[in-house]
Amino acid sequence: MSLLTLAQLLGGFVVLILGAEWLVRGASRLAMAVGISPLVVGLTVVAFGTSSPELGVSVMSAWSGQSGIALGNVVGSNICNVLLILGLSALAAPLLVSRQLIRIEVPLMVGISLLTWLLAADGRIGRLDGALLFAGIVVYTVWAIRRSRRENRQGDEEFAAELPAPAGDAKAGGLLRQLAWILAGLTLLGCGAHWLVGAAISLATALGVSDLLIGLTIVAVGTSLPELATSVMASIRGHRDIAVGNVVGSNIFNLLSVLGLTALVAPEGIPVAETALGFDLPVMVATAVACLPIFFTGHLIARWEGALFFGYYIAYTLYLVLATLQNSYLPAFRDAMAGFVLPLTAVTLAVMVVRTVASRRRGG
Repeated sequence: MSLLTLAQLLGGFVVLILGAEWLVRGASRLAMAVGISPLVVGLTVVAFGTSSPELGVSVMSAWSGQSGIALGNVVGSNICNVLLILGLSALAAPLLVSRQLIRIEVPLMVGISLLTWLLAADGRIGRLDGALLFAGIVVYTVWAIRRSRRENRQGDEEFAAELPAPAGDAKAGGLLRQLAWILAGLTLLGCGAHWLVGAAISLATALGVSDLLIGLTIVAVGTSLPELATSVMASIRGHRDIAVGNVVGSNIFNLLSVLGLTALVAPEGIPVAETALGFDLPVMVATAVACLPIFFTGHLIARWEGALFFGYYIAYTLYLVLATLQNSYLPAFRDAMAGFVLPLTAVTLAVMVVRTVASRRRGG
């Protein structure tokens, strides 16, 4: 790998993150001006803004014919969002989970993940599939904003404290300033995505690995850095609605908008490799389902649960590396995960759910 490719890769990451920051800054303050609640901002504006690198990279990859990067970026980012970002955020500070997330958005995330797996079952996410997914994000966004506007505005002061706007931002000049931030952010995202995709293609060629693996690992983590920074900082500062809502909203956005739009612009849709269909997509669905019992028990993601998520992300990444290298330790690693670690985790979560239900019945 040449120094030029490495510089292009790092430069693409930096420009993507800077572009996402500017986009989130402008979009968040515009949302504040129209009175959207903090949770809905985390689920929509902040989540969509921090997922914009995935959108730029996936669309650019589709145009370049590197569909493996496009698919791997979305699937890998969703796995990274739950296991790595929620894990690290909970390790920084235990995360309280909104009842709305438990009742609506987390089941929605699980359902959309299952739908994506179903659409990919024939080996391709075609343009019709992409249109269906993209229509979903339009309906979800309109519904979420309308629901927020109908609710009472008691969260306005909290939102203003979390995302304070300079004096005069509600005026025309302030709105134009935020629109300028949004435009500048989108421009940087386009440049960063172009550099990153070019470097990722060169890296995959130089290392002799598939573009799917590059998308699942390096590109997925790189484009998830805005979510990581946003959620960890929000967790540390106590803005937990934004921290958790950002992750759940990003996963919904990645599947409906990023994957949907990418399938629409790809000349022949997005081919789905057998490895993605048989392993990576099921892992993505499993991580979404794993949120249900953890979010349900006490409406809290404790530090030990964050450590569990983080440990699984390390294990998932290690599996990808061992599989790519065809390492002799792969069968033993797979047997240990399937025969001990995963069943133990399932039993632990089941016991937590039973205890929580029993406790609530006694309390009721």
